[in-house]
Amino acid sequence: MKTLAIRLEDEQHARLVILAKLSGVSLTDTIRDAIENRIATLAADPEIASKAEALTAEIDREAAEQRDAIATLFGTTKRTSSRGRQGTE
Repeated sequence: MKTLAIRLEDEQHARLVILAKLSGVSLTDTIRDAIENRIATLAADPEIASKAEALTAEIDREAAEQRDAIATLFGTTKRTSSRGRQGTE
């Protein structure tokens, strides 16, 4: 589990504390629920999904460049499998 420190405006913090008390849920759980709801909203956004596809392609390109650089540096010719281990064939 990660710890995250955030800064809130005083009024926002006060509203959050009141809502947590009224709902009978801890402040931490109220914040976690809000974050989870925001994550679900963003994940369902088609524009975000499109950006995720572009980012995945960029990550794949960068990984290929790094694999090629390692192969050049160390003279390896084996490609890594989809699980990240070198083949033994």
